[in-house]
Amino acid sequence: MPTSAAHRAALLAATAVLLAAGCSDGGDDATEPPKESGPSGRPALTAQKLSWAPCPPPSAAEGGGPAPSALPGGGAWQCSFLQTPLDWSEPDGETIELALIRAPARDASRRIGSLVFNFGGPGGSGVTGLPSFAGDYETLRGRYDLVSFDPRGVGRSDPVECLGDKELDAYYALDFTPDDAAEERTLSDAQKRYAAGCEKDSGPSLPHVGTENAARDMDLMRQVLGDEKLHYFGISYGTELGGVYAHLFPKNVGRAVFDAVIDPEAGVEDGALGQAKGFQLALDNFAQDCVDRGDECTLPGSTVAEIETFITDLLASLDKKPIPGIGDRELTQTQATNGIAQALYSKEFWTYLEQGLDAADGGDGALLLSLSDSMNGRSQNGSYSNIQAANAAINCVDFKERYTLGQAKERLGQFREASPVFGDFMGWSLAGCSQWPVQGAWEHPDVSAPGSAPILVVGNTGDPATPYEGARAMVNALGKGVGVELTYEGEGHGAYNGGSACVKKAVDAYLLDGKVPNSGTVCK
Repeated sequence: MPTSAAHRAALLAATAVLLAAGCSDGGDDATEPPKESGPSGRPALTAQKLSWAPCPPPSAAEGGGPAPSALPGGGAWQCSFLQTPLDWSEPDGETIELALIRAPARDASRRIGSLVFNFGGPGGSGVTGLPSFAGDYETLRGRYDLVSFDPRGVGRSDPVECLGDKELDAYYALDFTPDDAAEERTLSDAQKRYAAGCEKDSGPSLPHVGTENAARDMDLMRQVLGDEKLHYFGISYGTELGGVYAHLFPKNVGRAVFDAVIDPEAGVEDGALGQAKGFQLALDNFAQDCVDRGDECTLPGSTVAEIETFITDLLASLDKKPIPGIGDRELTQTQATNGIAQALYSKEFWTYLEQGLDAADGGDGALLLSLSDSMNGRSQNGSYSNIQAANAAINCVDFKERYTLGQAKERLGQFREASPVFGDFMGWSLAGCSQWPVQGAWEHPDVSAPGSAPILVVGNTGDPATPYEGARAMVNALGKGVGVELTYEGEGHGAYNGGSACVKKAVDAYLLDGKVPNSGTVCK
C-alpha cells in the first residue's frame, strides 16, 4: 500500500467521484534536453543548464488533467528536464530525463536557495504533487524556490509501465486475500502476468529505479540548481529517500525535514505489519469519533467494536458477492479495503468514509470504489497513472525479501491479530514481489549520516501509513546529533499539513531561519 501525500490530494476529487490531477506533460516536452557535445557526446552532467518553461498538462503516467493553475498571488509554474545516468555505476553511459517543476521564491533578495520536495509513494509524481499543495508551502516560498520532480520510473521520468488500462481494471478487482487453493492460483497467475508486463514494457529500466539511484539523482539536481547544500522536505517514502541521501552525502545536507517517517530499520515483513497496525489504529480512531457523535453517525453500532464488526461483515459479504460501483464496474472486497484505507490518510475525509460505508451497506459501492481508484491512480476516463507500477518496481528493486504466497499465508496469524480489517490484505501483500524479474538491494536502507547537518524528524501519533514509531527509529538510525525529533499528537498521514500551528511554526523556523527545536518537542 503506497504511503504518499499525493493520495490525499487525490481524495479531494475522489469525494466527488472524480480523481485529482496535477501538472506535467500530455504530449510534447516543455523543454529540449541539453545538447550533446564533446568526445563523449554530451557535456558533463553537472554543467548542464536547465531551460525552464511553462508547464504543460500532465502525461497519462502522471494522471492526466489540466496544466497547473497560477501560483498563489499570480505567476506561473515552471517545468524543465534534468539528464541523469540511467545507471549510476556507469555515469558516462546512457542517460534518462527527469521531469522537474519549480515555483520561484517571492523575495529574491532574501532567497536561501532551492527547497526540494518528495511527496512519497514510492511512485508519487512530484511534478503534480507540488501544485496540489502549493498553498500549504507559501510561507516557505518567501525565501526558497520550491522544487519537486518525478523520480526515475515515475510520471514523465522514464516511467515504468506494466499493463493496459482494461487489464488493470481486471487486476485491481481481483481477490488479493484468497480463501482457497483455487483463489491462490488465480492471484499467483495474475501477479506473474503483472510482473511479466512490467518486464516487457520497462525491462531495461527496472534494475535502476531504486532509491539509491534516486538519491544520487538528487545530488546531481542540487549541483545543477546551483545549491551548495541540498535543502529538502521529504514526506512518507520521501523520508526514506532523504535518509539514503544523507547517508551517501552527509556533508551536502542543508536544512532538511522528514515528515510522516518510514522506519528505516524495518524490512518488508515488519513494514507491512507496522502498516496493518497503523491503519487499524486510524480505523479505531475513526470508529471512536463515530461513537462520540452518537446519532449523528450513520453507521450501525454504539461501540468501536460494533462499528468495526459492521465493517468486517461488509467486507466479508463483498468477498462473496460484489455490489454495483461505477458504470459497469463493481465494488469488490479488495477495492473496498483499498477505499477504506485511502480515506484514513486524512481526518478531513472521515466523513466521506462514513458516507461510503453507509452507501455500500445499502448496495451502492460508488464512493468506496472512487476512493480505491484514487489509491490506484485511476482517472475518471478509465486511464491509470503509473503510481502503482512505479511503487512495485521501486519497492521490489530496493528490498531483497521474496515471499511466496505460501510463506505469506504462514504469517497471516500475526497480521490478523494486528488488524481484523487490514491484516489479511497486508499479510498477503508480502508476496507482492514474488514474481519480480529483478533482484532487490537491501534488507533495509542504511540512513546513518555522521557529519550531517541536523535533520528535523516529525512523527504523527495517529499516522496510519507511517506509524509514529518510525520517527524515533529514524532519529536513532541517523545518528547522534543528526536527527531532531518533533512529535505531533494528531491524526492523518503527515503533520505539517495536519492543521497544527505548532508543527508549522517549528518547521518554518528551522527551514527559514535555521532555528533547530529541542529534540523531543511535542505539538498538539
